[in-house]
Order: sequence, then C-alpha cells, then structure tokens
Amino acid sequence: MQEPKDWRLTDQKRYLNEKALCWKRYQSANPDNDHDHCEFCFTKFMEGNTQNTLQEGYTTFDGYYWICSSCYEDFKDIFKWKIKRFN
Repeated sequence: MQEPKDWRLTDQKRYLNEKALCWKRYQSANPDNDHDHCEFCFTKFMEGNTQNTLQEGYTTFDGYYWICSSCYEDFKDIFKWKIKRFN
C-alpha cells in the first residue's frame, strides 16, 4: 500500500510500524516531562483537565509514544498496528 502524502507522516514507520498499542489514560513516562505530543499531529497529551490537551490516547506499552484517536484512525491500516490490552 502506498503511503498517502500527508504532512503528518515524517518517518514514523521507522519506529511505529506494526507496533502493539493500547488505549490508556495519559501518564508521562519521563518524570522530567509533564506532557507528550501525538507522534503525528503534535496534539498535546497531559495529565489533568488542562485546556486544549488530551488525557487519553493510544500508546506503546512503555508509554513513550502517544497517538491521538484521529491519527490512529487515519494511519492504522498503513502502520498495521495491533491493539492489545494493557495489564
């Protein structure tokens, strides 16, 4: 499948192709950082009810990479993500 031309695609295939993801409430994986961004559109993920931020999304199991639901829907077929339960 040929990738669409989209400003959000910038080489994420290198580290997100065929990754297992889970849906969960945002929690920073880095104690020195209070937020993360969607790997595609840069929407901010942050704990609490901070205006213009997301509190839930798709993430890798280490919580390092975050993907908003819109970008997940747009790219799930291209990246062949597998959704797993987070335990």
